[in-house]
Order: sequence, then structure tokens, then C-alpha cells
Amino acid sequence: MTERDPSTRQTAPGLDLVTGASAAGTGAYGAPGGSPSTRPDYSDRPVAVRGPESLGGLLLILAGIAAAVSLALRWVTGNGENGWRLLRRGLDEVGGGFSGLLDTGWWQPPAVVLGGGVLFVLGILLWLPARTHRLLGLLALLVSALAVAAVAVPLAAEGWQPSAFGIGFWFACAVGVLGVLGSLKALLTGRRYR
Repeated sequence: MTERDPSTRQTAPGLDLVTGASAAGTGAYGAPGGSPSTRPDYSDRPVAVRGPESLGGLLLILAGIAAAVSLALRWVTGNGENGWRLLRRGLDEVGGGFSGLLDTGWWQPPAVVLGGGVLFVLGILLWLPARTHRLLGLLALLVSALAVAAVAVPLAAEGWQPSAFGIGFWFACAVGVLGVLGSLKALLTGRRYR
């Protein structure tokens, strides 16, 4: 039988023992006195993992749902206008300019309802896995602050009398409250470690 070139031999069980520097542990793979070990360096430190912000996302989604419900209900007890009519009137006033919109007070229904829609979308985004949701929490907090201001202004104008408002207005108040709670939960929750 003829001897083959050693570089073309296939690996098979029963090969000859390794001899030389690598067998003594001082070669390329040996730890003592040679180059470093091939074992990976393991750390006992926790690792940041991606995950959803479930509670904060749920609260923001509920804020968006409260905004949608407020469209079908009356906001003021004196007149029979529901949230949808108030929203349309407020959007019509936008055509008159931003300063006119602030002067007339019709910015409040669009701020609450459109803010609720933004909070709904941000709530869905909080359910996506990420290491932290602080940026989304900050955005949600800004939108929620606008919604809170939009319901606080009419409340203060009516002398904080709850009887002047219908149930739709209280759903509008829930938009701001749920938005603030959900955004603070997302903003204050840091990275999760395992």
C-alpha cells in the first residue's frame, strides 16, 4: 500500500497521538506559558435584554380608546353636542389660523382626540421589544401634558364644577390621566437585565 500525502488524509478515528509542543500544553492551544487559552471569557455580569413595556403600552392604548369613546358622548351638559361635532368644529377653526384657534378655545377637542390617537399608536409601539422605551415614554408624556391642559382649561373656566360637563368630557379627562400614567411607566422603567 502506498503512503498518501499527509495533507490529503481524511480525519478518521484512531489517528496517531499528538506529539510535540502542542501535546505539552505550550503550543498555540496550551494555556501555561504559551498563548492564551481558546476558552471564551465569560462574565458574571447581567446582560440587557429586549422586551416590551406591557403596562405602559396598555395604559396608552386605553387612553386612545377613551378618546375614541369620547367622540360618541356629550361633553357639555347644556348643549347636545357630542365629541365628534366638537372635533369637527375645532378642525374647522384651524383654517382661521393658529392664534385664532387659541383665542376661541376650540383647540381643546382636537388636542384631546388627536392626542389620544397618538397615544394609541405609541402604546402599540411600546409593545415592541426594545432595551428601553424611554424615548417613546417622553413623547407620550408631552402628548399627555397637552391633553391634560386641554381638559384643565375648561374645568378652570367653569370654576371646577363637575356638573357643567357630560360623560364624554370625563372620558376626555381619562385620556390625559391614562396617558400620563402610561408614559411615566415607560419613562421610568430602565433596562431589564438577565
